[in-house]
Amino acid sequence: MPDNIGYMEIASHYEKLIQNGTLRPGDTMPSLREVCEHFDVAQTTANRAYRRLKMKGLTLPKLGVGTIVAGPASNNISTRVHLHATTGRALDTGETSQILEVGTTGADELVAPRLDVAPGTPVHVRRRLVSRGDVPVHLSSSYYPAYVIASTPELTQPVSTGASRELAAERLGVAQDTVLEEVTSRFASEQEKTLLGLTAGDVIVTQVVRTVTLADGRVVEVAVKIVGGSTILRWSTSLRAQG
Repeated sequence: MPDNIGYMEIASHYEKLIQNGTLRPGDTMPSLREVCEHFDVAQTTANRAYRRLKMKGLTLPKLGVGTIVAGPASNNISTRVHLHATTGRALDTGETSQILEVGTTGADELVAPRLDVAPGTPVHVRRRLVSRGDVPVHLSSSYYPAYVIASTPELTQPVSTGASRELAAERLGVAQDTVLEEVTSRFASEQEKTLLGLTAGDVIVTQVVRTVTLADGRVVEVAVKIVGGSTILRWSTSLRAQG
């Protein structure tokens, strides 16, 4: 153990154990006293480490138990864009993406107005299941207009690119600019229940519809993400004043 270990190193240690599945959702974290003894640090350092894990959505307090590992979390698009910019991957550590379907479909009443096309207009769709370990995190269906597919034909292949929008924006030579994320709840379909491992009769899921716009004002993607009740939707936004 290195001398003078700080709270960031302790938090990073447990974050890696959570991400690689050593510590799974619902598992009880070591007590603060155990952390202090293991890392030979003061309780204030252990407290700061655990506070960081909680603020990142990785752990939760549980009355009578202590601190437990939170359920699987699904990052929002800005986090994934930043992740790709810094690591070259849009998926978080330990996440995998399984392509379920690739093809052409008629834009429905949810997708059509967001792509600014008439209902029934052919658009390209990529459906995939994102998991962490063997735990499903979310279902995602991404819809692309014809101009995106023309510049990025790789999106027609049943292979995960891990950064579809980034690839399209690079080919088009126009940066991603804004995203609108609309969150609602509804009952899950039978297919969604099966893929997400949900077993109850009537299951409420959270639906996130995101519309991503390029710097020139064109919509590059409309995506519909479905998560079950055990998956945490995670946003982190800086509140620092812009100088």
